[in-house]
Amino acid sequence: MAAHDHDYDYDYESWSDEQATTTVTVDGHDLEMAYYDSAENGDGGDSDGDPVLLLHGIPTNSFLWRQVAPPLADDRRVIVPDLVGYGNSASHDGFDRSIRAQKQAIGDLVEELGLDTVSFVSHDIGSGVALRYAAHEPDRVGKLVVSNGTCYDSWPVDFVTNLGLPSTAEMDREEFEETVSSAFSQGTYEEADREFVSGMTTPWLREGGRRALARAAVSTNTNHTTEIEYEDIDADLLCLWGADDSFQPIEYGERLADDLNGEIVRLDEAYHWVVEDRTEAYREELEAFLLND
Repeated sequence: MAAHDHDYDYDYESWSDEQATTTVTVDGHDLEMAYYDSAENGDGGDSDGDPVLLLHGIPTNSFLWRQVAPPLADDRRVIVPDLVGYGNSASHDGFDRSIRAQKQAIGDLVEELGLDTVSFVSHDIGSGVALRYAAHEPDRVGKLVVSNGTCYDSWPVDFVTNLGLPSTAEMDREEFEETVSSAFSQGTYEEADREFVSGMTTPWLREGGRRALARAAVSTNTNHTTEIEYEDIDADLLCLWGADDSFQPIEYGERLADDLNGEIVRLDEAYHWVVEDRTEAYREELEAFLLND
């Protein structure tokens, strides 16, 4: 299947217009979290199936899922948050952005929305959040999809840790925009979709964005996945992996699937941004796994 086979024409502004907000708490800090919720947007969905939460990673935001969430909402309630510190969620100084903290925030969102059991679809550090939640709340997670995700000691990577250096916050706007946008414009298997690059870059170009990205980068702590008790996870697992990723190699997905008696599906001709590189194939595999009860 060709890369960038897109059917849903969101730009970042129209995606943002469909978001709601709520307050979550991290280490005693009340923080605004922006999220897309198909139920609040009047979309369809099977009320008998578990709601599905889609979690992005660093340095992305919920716009990563713009081609996945709306079609999936035909069959399930779909909730797509901006992790705290990202996208349209709170991004000021003074709170932790780590996987440990994000798990608190997502737990609050689940409670705020009155959800009982959920399924997770996750990418990058969003996978670390989902795995941590699933290990701590095994009775509340039905299905778990990990895509090119952080697990065990697979991370952080040099590109991200370098964004946490003081030099990031000190870059002029032009240099900073080129540094961030190149991660997306040069990081796809074929020519990058302009809306994807713009949507991933736009939040970081706002006032305070350079500092916010540096804060997110320094919060990448591998201890938060090495300390997970993976044997406590009881969810059905699919590792849906871009096979050519050098940031999160597929060997980690194979290890995770083996340890949790899960399934691994490799999508060839896909780098780290597998959702973008193999959109249609990704959707097909995702829907087959999630909707097969």
